[in-house]
Amino acid sequence: MVVKTSTLQDVARVANVSTATVSRTLSNPDVVSESTRTRVAEAVKATGYRINRAARNLRTQRAHSVLVLLPDLANPFFSMILEGISRHLSQEGYSMLIASTKQVHDSGERLIDYLDDARADGMIILDGGLDPEVVDMLESAPQAKRILFACEWIDGTSFPSVRCENREGARMAVNHLYDLGHRKIAHVTGPEGNVLMHRRKDAFIDEITKLKLEHKPDWIIAGEFSLAAGCRAAQAWIALDDRPTAVFCASDQLAMAFIAELSRHAFKVPEDVSVMGFDDIGLAEQFIPPLTTIKQDRLMIGETAAKMLMARILPPKDKNLNHAAVLPVSLVVRKSTTAPH
Repeated sequence: MVVKTSTLQDVARVANVSTATVSRTLSNPDVVSESTRTRVAEAVKATGYRINRAARNLRTQRAHSVLVLLPDLANPFFSMILEGISRHLSQEGYSMLIASTKQVHDSGERLIDYLDDARADGMIILDGGLDPEVVDMLESAPQAKRILFACEWIDGTSFPSVRCENREGARMAVNHLYDLGHRKIAHVTGPEGNVLMHRRKDAFIDEITKLKLEHKPDWIIAGEFSLAAGCRAAQAWIALDDRPTAVFCASDQLAMAFIAELSRHAFKVPEDVSVMGFDDIGLAEQFIPPLTTIKQDRLMIGETAAKMLMARILPPKDKNLNHAAVLPVSLVVRKSTTAPH
Protein backbone atom coordinates (compact mmCIF):
# COMPACT_ATOMS: atom_id res chain seq x y z
CA MET A 1 0.00 0.00 0.00
CA VAL A 2 1.41 3.38 -1.05
CA VAL A 3 0.61 6.34 1.18
CA LYS A 4 0.22 9.55 -0.81
CA THR A 5 2.17 12.51 0.57
CA SER A 6 0.14 15.68 0.83
CA THR A 7 1.31 18.59 -1.29
CA LEU A 8 1.05 22.35 -1.20
CA GLN A 9 -1.62 22.08 -3.89
CA ASP A 10 -3.71 19.82 -1.63
CA VAL A 11 -3.59 22.43 1.14
CA ALA A 12 -4.54 25.21 -1.32
CA ARG A 13 -7.49 23.19 -2.61
CA VAL A 14 -8.88 22.46 0.88
CA ALA A 15 -8.34 26.04 2.05
CA ASN A 16 -9.77 27.40 -1.23
CA VAL A 17 -6.79 29.73 -1.76
CA SER A 18 -3.91 29.82 -4.20
CA THR A 19 -0.69 27.88 -3.65
CA ALA A 20 1.11 31.23 -3.46
CA THR A 21 -1.12 32.24 -0.54
CA VAL A 22 -0.40 28.95 1.23
CA SER A 23 3.33 29.47 0.72
CA ARG A 24 3.19 33.04 2.06
CA THR A 25 1.15 31.95 5.06
CA LEU A 26 3.56 29.18 6.00
CA SER A 27 6.75 31.20 5.45
CA ASN A 28 5.60 34.63 6.67
CA PRO A 29 2.21 34.44 8.43
CA ASP A 30 2.21 38.11 9.44
CA VAL A 31 1.62 39.24 5.84
CA VAL A 32 -1.79 37.52 5.54
CA SER A 33 -5.04 38.04 7.40
CA GLU A 34 -6.02 36.11 10.49
CA SER A 35 -8.87 34.39 8.64
CA THR A 36 -6.46 33.21 5.95
CA ARG A 37 -4.03 31.91 8.57
CA THR A 38 -6.86 30.01 10.22
CA ARG A 39 -8.07 28.45 6.94
CA VAL A 40 -4.58 27.41 5.93
CA ALA A 41 -3.84 25.99 9.40
CA GLU A 42 -7.03 23.92 9.29
CA ALA A 43 -6.21 22.73 5.76
CA VAL A 44 -2.69 21.73 6.81
CA LYS A 45 -4.15 19.71 9.67
CA ALA A 46 -6.83 18.12 7.45
CA THR A 47 -4.40 17.09 4.72
CA GLY A 48 -1.54 16.10 6.98
CA TYR A 49 0.82 18.32 5.02
CA ARG A 50 4.34 18.61 6.39
CA ILE A 51 6.69 21.49 5.60
CA ASN A 52 9.88 20.37 3.89
CA ARG A 53 12.27 22.07 6.26
CA ALA A 54 15.38 21.05 4.33
CA ALA A 55 14.03 22.68 1.18
CA ARG A 56 12.96 25.77 3.13
CA ASN A 57 16.40 26.10 4.71
CA LEU A 58 18.06 25.79 1.31
CA ARG A 59 15.74 28.42 -0.15
CA THR A 60 16.13 30.93 2.69
CA GLN A 61 19.78 30.07 3.45
CA ARG A 62 18.89 29.74 7.12
CA ALA A 63 18.98 26.77 9.49
CA HIS A 64 15.94 28.03 11.43
CA SER A 65 17.55 26.90 14.67
CA VAL A 66 19.48 28.49 17.54
CA LEU A 67 22.23 26.88 19.61
CA VAL A 68 22.02 27.30 23.39
CA LEU A 69 25.17 26.61 25.41
CA LEU A 70 24.88 25.58 29.07
CA PRO A 71 27.67 25.13 31.64
CA ASP A 72 25.82 22.24 33.30
CA LEU A 73 23.08 20.26 31.58
CA ALA A 74 22.01 18.67 34.88
CA ASN A 75 21.40 21.93 36.76
CA PRO A 76 17.62 22.50 37.20
CA PHE A 77 18.18 26.27 37.28
CA PHE A 78 18.35 26.36 33.49
CA SER A 79 15.07 24.54 32.83
CA MET A 80 12.80 27.60 32.82
CA ILE A 81 15.32 29.67 30.86
CA LEU A 82 15.31 26.97 28.18
CA GLU A 83 11.51 26.94 28.26
CA GLY A 84 11.44 30.70 27.68
CA ILE A 85 13.91 30.47 24.80
CA SER A 86 12.06 27.57 23.19
CA ARG A 87 8.68 29.25 23.60
CA HIS A 88 9.71 32.36 21.67
CA LEU A 89 11.74 30.51 19.05
CA SER A 90 8.79 28.26 18.23
CA GLN A 91 6.65 31.34 17.63
CA GLU A 92 9.23 32.41 15.04
CA GLY A 93 9.33 28.97 13.43
CA TYR A 94 12.74 28.21 14.93
CA SER A 95 13.97 25.23 16.91
CA MET A 96 16.51 25.03 19.75
CA LEU A 97 19.74 23.03 19.87
CA ILE A 98 21.39 22.44 23.27
CA ALA A 99 25.04 21.76 24.02
CA SER A 100 27.34 21.85 27.04
CA THR A 101 30.27 24.23 27.15
CA LYS A 102 32.25 21.37 28.70
CA GLN A 103 32.26 19.78 25.23
CA VAL A 104 33.65 22.87 23.52
CA HIS A 105 35.69 24.61 26.22
CA ASP A 106 38.96 23.87 24.51
CA SER A 107 38.09 25.33 21.14
CA GLY A 108 36.06 28.25 19.88
CA GLU A 109 36.27 26.71 16.42
CA ARG A 110 33.81 24.02 17.44
CA LEU A 111 31.31 26.72 18.41
CA ILE A 112 31.79 28.69 15.21
CA ASP A 113 31.36 25.47 13.22
CA TYR A 114 27.69 25.41 14.28
CA LEU A 115 27.19 28.73 12.50
CA ASP A 116 29.52 28.07 9.55
CA ASP A 117 27.89 24.73 8.77
CA ALA A 118 24.40 26.28 8.83
CA ARG A 119 23.36 24.11 11.77
CA ALA A 120 22.34 27.22 13.72
CA ASP A 121 21.58 30.83 12.80
CA GLY A 122 22.62 32.21 16.18
CA MET A 123 23.89 31.33 19.62
CA ILE A 124 22.77 32.03 23.20
CA ILE A 125 25.48 31.35 25.79
CA LEU A 126 24.55 30.82 29.45
CA ASP A 127 28.13 30.42 30.66
CA GLY A 128 30.25 33.41 31.63
CA GLY A 129 33.26 31.22 32.34
CA LEU A 130 34.44 30.54 28.79
CA ASP A 131 38.19 30.51 28.29
CA PRO A 132 39.59 33.87 27.11
CA GLU A 133 40.95 32.24 23.93
CA VAL A 134 37.48 30.96 23.07
CA VAL A 135 35.94 34.37 23.75
CA ASP A 136 38.51 36.11 21.52
CA MET A 137 37.76 33.69 18.71
CA LEU A 138 34.01 34.26 19.05
CA GLU A 139 34.43 38.06 19.06
CA SER A 140 36.48 37.99 15.86
CA ALA A 141 34.17 35.58 14.04
CA PRO A 142 32.02 36.91 11.16
CA GLN A 143 28.95 35.64 13.04
CA ALA A 144 29.75 37.54 16.26
CA LYS A 145 26.66 39.76 15.91
CA ARG A 146 24.49 36.66 16.22
CA ILE A 147 25.95 35.60 19.58
CA LEU A 148 24.32 36.68 22.83
CA PHE A 149 24.89 35.95 26.54
CA ALA A 150 22.05 35.32 28.97
CA CYS A 151 22.00 35.13 32.80
CA GLU A 152 25.81 35.23 32.87
CA TRP A 153 28.05 37.46 30.79
CA ILE A 154 31.70 38.40 30.28
CA ASP A 155 32.80 41.89 31.25
CA GLY A 156 34.76 43.79 28.64
CA THR A 157 33.31 42.01 25.61
CA SER A 158 31.06 43.42 22.91
CA PHE A 159 28.43 40.70 23.17
CA PRO A 160 24.88 41.76 24.09
CA SER A 161 23.44 40.20 27.23
CA VAL A 162 20.34 39.56 29.29
CA ARG A 163 20.83 39.51 33.05
CA CYS A 164 19.06 40.14 36.34
CA GLU A 165 19.67 42.69 39.07
CA ASN A 166 22.16 40.55 40.96
CA ARG A 167 23.43 43.34 43.20
CA GLU A 168 19.90 44.38 44.10
CA GLY A 169 19.02 40.77 44.90
CA ALA A 170 21.93 40.43 47.34
CA ARG A 171 20.98 43.74 48.92
CA MET A 172 17.39 42.51 49.36
CA ALA A 173 18.63 39.32 51.00
CA VAL A 174 20.80 41.13 53.55
CA ASN A 175 18.05 43.60 54.42
CA HIS A 176 15.46 40.86 54.82
CA LEU A 177 17.67 39.10 57.35
CA TYR A 178 18.54 42.40 59.02
CA ASP A 179 14.86 43.34 59.36
CA LEU A 180 14.23 39.99 61.07
CA GLY A 181 16.79 40.99 63.70
CA HIS A 182 19.92 39.17 62.51
CA ARG A 183 23.19 40.97 63.12
CA LYS A 184 25.58 38.12 62.30
CA ILE A 185 25.08 37.13 58.66
CA ALA A 186 27.27 34.79 56.62
CA HIS A 187 27.44 34.38 52.85
CA VAL A 188 28.12 31.21 50.83
CA THR A 189 29.53 32.34 47.48
CA GLY A 190 29.32 30.97 43.97
CA PRO A 191 32.38 29.62 42.14
CA GLU A 192 35.51 31.75 42.14
CA GLY A 193 35.85 33.84 39.00
CA ASN A 194 32.16 33.60 38.11
CA VAL A 195 30.60 36.98 37.29
CA LEU A 196 27.46 36.22 39.34
CA MET A 197 29.59 35.22 42.32
CA HIS A 198 31.41 38.56 42.29
CA ARG A 199 28.28 40.68 41.83
CA ARG A 200 26.43 38.98 44.69
CA LYS A 201 29.42 38.77 47.03
CA ASP A 202 30.44 42.39 46.49
CA ALA A 203 26.88 43.61 47.04
CA PHE A 204 26.60 41.47 50.19
CA ILE A 205 29.77 43.00 51.64
CA ASP A 206 28.70 46.52 50.65
CA GLU A 207 25.32 46.12 52.36
CA ILE A 208 26.83 44.56 55.49
CA THR A 209 29.20 47.53 55.68
CA LYS A 210 26.41 50.03 55.08
CA LEU A 211 24.37 48.53 57.92
CA LYS A 212 27.48 48.58 60.19
CA LEU A 213 27.19 44.87 60.92
CA GLU A 214 29.96 42.70 62.29
CA HIS A 215 31.92 41.13 59.48
CA LYS A 216 34.49 38.32 59.82
CA PRO A 217 36.51 36.80 56.96
CA ASP A 218 35.42 33.25 57.81
CA TRP A 219 31.78 34.31 57.48
CA ILE A 220 32.37 34.44 53.73
CA ILE A 221 32.33 30.74 52.87
CA ALA A 222 33.65 29.68 49.44
CA GLY A 223 31.21 27.67 47.40
CA GLU A 224 30.05 26.69 43.91
CA PHE A 225 26.65 26.34 42.26
CA SER A 226 26.31 22.71 43.35
CA LEU A 227 24.82 20.50 46.04
CA ALA A 228 28.23 19.22 47.13
CA ALA A 229 29.43 22.77 47.75
CA GLY A 230 26.37 23.43 49.92
CA CYS A 231 27.21 20.43 52.09
CA ARG A 232 30.80 21.60 52.49
CA ALA A 233 29.61 25.10 53.39
CA ALA A 234 27.35 23.69 56.12
CA GLN A 235 30.28 21.78 57.58
CA ALA A 236 32.33 24.99 57.56
CA TRP A 237 29.50 26.83 59.38
CA ILE A 238 29.27 24.05 61.98
CA ALA A 239 33.02 24.27 62.59
CA LEU A 240 32.89 28.00 63.39
CA ASP A 241 33.43 29.04 67.00
CA ASP A 242 31.21 32.09 66.49
CA ARG A 243 28.38 30.99 64.22
CA PRO A 244 26.30 33.58 62.34
CA THR A 245 22.57 33.33 62.99
CA ALA A 246 21.71 33.70 59.30
CA VAL A 247 23.26 32.52 56.04
CA PHE A 248 22.64 33.93 52.56
CA CYS A 249 23.60 31.39 49.87
CA ALA A 250 24.40 32.47 46.31
CA SER A 251 22.02 29.88 44.82
CA ASP A 252 19.06 27.75 45.84
CA GLN A 253 21.01 24.54 45.23
CA LEU A 254 23.64 25.72 47.70
CA ALA A 255 20.98 26.66 50.25
CA MET A 256 19.12 23.35 49.99
CA ALA A 257 22.25 21.26 50.39
CA PHE A 258 23.33 23.52 53.26
CA ILE A 259 20.03 22.86 55.06
CA ALA A 260 20.17 19.11 54.35
CA GLU A 261 23.68 18.82 55.76
CA LEU A 262 22.69 20.79 58.87
CA SER A 263 19.78 18.40 59.37
CA ARG A 264 22.17 15.44 59.28
CA HIS A 265 24.02 17.08 62.18
CA ALA A 266 20.81 17.74 64.19
CA PHE A 267 20.65 21.48 63.45
CA LYS A 268 17.23 22.91 62.62
CA VAL A 269 16.33 25.60 60.10
CA PRO A 270 15.20 28.25 60.88
CA GLU A 271 15.30 27.59 64.65
CA ASP A 272 19.10 27.33 64.86
CA VAL A 273 19.96 29.38 61.78
CA SER A 274 18.03 31.18 59.05
CA VAL A 275 19.00 30.20 55.50
CA MET A 276 18.07 31.77 52.20
CA GLY A 277 19.02 31.27 48.57
CA PHE A 278 18.98 32.99 45.20
CA ASP A 279 17.05 31.98 42.02
CA ASP A 280 13.69 30.54 43.19
CA ILE A 281 13.97 27.25 41.29
CA GLY A 282 10.91 25.02 41.20
CA LEU A 283 11.91 22.92 44.21
CA ALA A 284 12.34 25.94 46.49
CA GLU A 285 8.66 26.12 47.40
CA GLN A 286 8.34 22.35 48.03
CA PHE A 287 11.58 22.02 50.00
CA ILE A 288 11.42 21.40 53.76
CA PRO A 289 11.39 24.02 55.04
CA PRO A 290 10.17 26.03 52.04
CA LEU A 291 13.07 28.23 51.01
CA THR A 292 13.19 32.00 51.34
CA THR A 293 14.99 33.23 48.22
CA ILE A 294 15.56 35.93 45.64
CA LYS A 295 13.46 35.23 42.59
CA GLN A 296 14.83 35.60 39.08
CA ASP A 297 12.16 35.42 36.39
CA ARG A 298 13.97 32.73 34.46
CA LEU A 299 11.18 32.37 31.91
CA MET A 300 11.51 36.08 31.12
CA ILE A 301 15.30 35.74 30.86
CA GLY A 302 14.85 33.06 28.22
CA GLU A 303 12.14 34.86 26.29
CA THR A 304 14.04 38.16 26.34
CA ALA A 305 17.25 36.48 25.17
CA ALA A 306 15.43 34.77 22.30
CA LYS A 307 13.74 38.03 21.24
CA MET A 308 17.01 39.95 21.29
CA LEU A 309 18.80 37.27 19.28
CA MET A 310 16.01 36.98 16.72
CA ALA A 311 16.21 40.75 16.22
CA ARG A 312 19.79 40.15 15.11
CA ILE A 313 18.96 37.20 12.89
CA LEU A 314 15.94 38.98 11.39
CA PRO A 315 16.84 42.66 11.96
CA PRO A 316 13.98 45.14 12.44
CA LYS A 317 13.62 48.04 10.08
CA ASP A 318 14.70 50.66 12.61
CA LYS A 319 17.93 48.80 13.46
CA ASN A 320 17.71 50.03 17.10
CA LEU A 321 18.86 46.84 18.81
CA ASN A 322 19.10 46.53 22.59
CA HIS A 323 22.63 45.75 23.69
CA ALA A 324 21.73 44.78 27.25
CA ALA A 325 18.61 43.96 29.21
CA VAL A 326 18.65 44.00 33.01
CA LEU A 327 15.58 42.35 34.55
CA PRO A 328 14.26 42.95 38.07
CA VAL A 329 14.38 40.46 40.95
CA SER A 330 12.06 40.06 43.93
CA LEU A 331 12.16 38.71 47.48
CA VAL A 332 10.13 35.56 48.15
CA VAL A 333 9.70 34.98 51.89
CA ARG A 334 9.04 31.42 53.04
CA LYS A 335 9.73 29.43 56.18
CA SER A 336 13.53 28.99 56.11
CA THR A 337 14.07 32.42 57.69
CA THR A 338 12.80 33.83 60.97
CA ALA A 339 13.93 36.07 63.81
CA PRO A 340 17.02 34.85 65.68
CA HIS A 341 16.34 32.84 68.83
